[in-house]
Amino acid sequence: MHKLLVLYPEPVDPEQFRAYYVNNHLPLVRQMPGLLACRYSFDVASTVGETPYFAVFEADFADEAAMIESRQSAVGRQVAADVANYATGGAVVVHYSAQSAMR
Repeated sequence: MHKLLVLYPEPVDPEQFRAYYVNNHLPLVRQMPGLLACRYSFDVASTVGETPYFAVFEADFADEAAMIESRQSAVGRQVAADVANYATGGAVVVHYSAQSAMR
């Protein structure tokens, strides 16, 4: 399993972010080829102090190659270009191969 994680710092207009993200961005994301599952939250908390993030998004792909192919697809490029329409605080994007810690 390969994960794509997006961390969003506080935007200029949180309500506009939420509305655009749910009504416009996520429907586009769900069209990405190879996407197995995705999750998001606006309830990001820190275990110590204040969190530097307003929202989080996580997507699952079969492997890194599937994620790369999806992000390079026409829809993937639309998704990337769309971020500027709502993420006025920027976005931190990372990806990784998930390993189970359970035995």
